Amino acid sequence: MRNQDQPTSTSTNEKHALAIFAGVLSFILPGAGQLILGKLQRALLLLASYATIIGLLVWRFIEAAPRDTGFWPIFLKAIRLEPMVAFIGLLVIAFLVLAALDAYWVARGAERRAAGLFAIIAVLFFFLGWQISDISPVRLIAGLDEGSDKLGRIMWPWERAITRPEELVRGEALIEIPCSDSPPAMSDVLTGEAYLISDPTCGVLSVQQGAQGTPLSLTGGNFIPNSDVEIRWEDPIGSEFRQRQGGEYVVVMSDDQGGFEVDIIMPYRLLPVDLAEHMIWRVYGQQVASLGDPVPSIELKLAISHMIETIFLGMMATCFGIVFALPISFLAARNLMSSSPVTLAIYYITRLILNIVRSIEPLIWAVIAVVVVGLGPFAGILALTVHSIAALGKLYSEAIESIDPGPIEAIQATGANWIQTVVFGVIPQIIPPFVSFTIYRWDINVRMSTIIGLVGGGGIGFLLIQWIKLLDYRAAGIAVWFIAITVAILDFVSAEIRKRYV
Repeated sequence: MRNQDQPTSTSTNEKHALAIFAGVLSFILPGAGQLILGKLQRALLLLASYATIIGLLVWRFIEAAPRDTGFWPIFLKAIRLEPMVAFIGLLVIAFLVLAALDAYWVARGAERRAAGLFAIIAVLFFFLGWQISDISPVRLIAGLDEGSDKLGRIMWPWERAITRPEELVRGEALIEIPCSDSPPAMSDVLTGEAYLISDPTCGVLSVQQGAQGTPLSLTGGNFIPNSDVEIRWEDPIGSEFRQRQGGEYVVVMSDDQGGFEVDIIMPYRLLPVDLAEHMIWRVYGQQVASLGDPVPSIELKLAISHMIETIFLGMMATCFGIVFALPISFLAARNLMSSSPVTLAIYYITRLILNIVRSIEPLIWAVIAVVVVGLGPFAGILALTVHSIAALGKLYSEAIESIDPGPIEAIQATGANWIQTVVFGVIPQIIPPFVSFTIYRWDINVRMSTIIGLVGGGGIGFLLIQWIKLLDYRAAGIAVWFIAITVAILDFVSAEIRKRYV
């Protein structure tokens, strides 16, 4: 019995030793143990994952300490500046351990234990992506808190959509600087017209980082009741500026009768030295009143006109795309172009061109089109048309390749040529998918036409980026609302068309 059991015991020991060797090898270099066990696919996957992870980590270390040299200085500084890198390092150690265990269990014939290994690879790439993408929930929460006012203006911009005709209400007083023997008389109290009285009517200006100017007491009347009144000045050379006092603009609220009183200090102003000795300045009390019936604002009118432009931009691009994609799709269908080496070569060339054109995003085509034809919707139409030809050509050709070959073979058996085969055997089968793909592309083009305006391709996107750059968030909110409403309507319309005709 002992001699019969000896080979089995020896075989078990060898298998155990091989499993340990494979495990140690995979701990040193993930995938190496699996490779000697003949698991080529698993070994390559582990090795490629490990190489990618280590490469990304080294890159992040260097990015965190670009001026340091030596492994330890770079490592310690990276850990200090990017604490998540330390956590990722722990995950890498866990990955090495699991890779070693995986090789051990593969050698023992228990491959089902690899699920944990591939899970740790997925977790590693997730946290690497988190660190590389600089994701910060704290910054997000802080940004939402700080930007809540801006977001509110974007989400509810309709105060900007309606406006009223504005009227300037202004009363003025003359001020002489410096005082002469005959300063200007005080303004009269007017009836039915805004007025402003200054006491005194002459004085001296404030000096920068020096003495304050003459105090003035301003009395106004016949302004719009219970509304803000700005205090403004006009110097002798005709330049207007707002009165500042204590670092803030001077604004006073009128009373129920439209009157107010305010004390100010004559402002500081640097003027040319060749002016007359005694100069007349003007001080104003000014209101901007909104009167009359509400009317659509300029921003609302611009948003409507550019949204219409956007819709037609997408429609025209789709129409042109259909015209060119239809004939190209038949050249890109393998089942129609494989009858001879010449047609097969045309098929491969057509497919290659479609793939190249389709791989370039419409935004890039829009930039190229803007260079060629300048800013405006025509550049957007060209960009979307080029991309639509490639996209529709691919979709149409795949629809042609998936048709039933029976009718084609029957028509070819009658001696029909290529054109007759297409007209009677292919077209009747491809109309439903062609309609579906065309509607889908129209929907995409309208959505994309709102984006290519960001690079000068016309449409409402051009307005949107301008308003955002000007920090005019209410106007930008109007554009965003129109985009959302239009896309929702088009989605409903395209669904109804697809339901009826597909």
